[in-house]
Amino acid sequence: MRSLAGASYRTRPIRFLELWEHGGWRVKVYGIAAAAELPRPALVTAAKATAAQHLPREPGGDGRHGAAFLTVHDGADGTWVLVDWWANGNLLHHLPFGGDLADPAGELRPLTGGLAACTYELAVTDFERRAWLREVYAAERPDLDGYLAARLEAEV
Repeated sequence: MRSLAGASYRTRPIRFLELWEHGGWRVKVYGIAAAAELPRPALVTAAKATAAQHLPREPGGDGRHGAAFLTVHDGADGTWVLVDWWANGNLLHHLPFGGDLADPAGELRPLTGGLAACTYELAVTDFERRAWLREVYAAERPDLDGYLAARLEAEV
């Protein structure tokens, strides 16, 4: 069995990029980059276009809260985009996409086969889960604006 000790792990910056409003959704946009401080702008633009296509058309329908987060990862071996939104209080919908590292503005394809996220992207998911519990789902007085104001900035 191959040892994972000393694998090629290096910290990466996770940066809050913006609170993006689209079609009634309020989307917290995060950037992760393997070789820079931020993902390339063309990838962020492509990620937002992908999210716009895949977020449900009615943000408040079927128990949805109109709150989402978008993780844009300019990785070492590809580009990755995660579109996530909250529904029914405790459910997180998750759509992962992948693209070509050499073409950050290119097509982002839905990922199949069960891949959810990498260790860097999971830091965003973990932060968002904790913020959702604290500000909305487990809060005595749910505060959606408080949730949207909670933002991750870290080296992971």
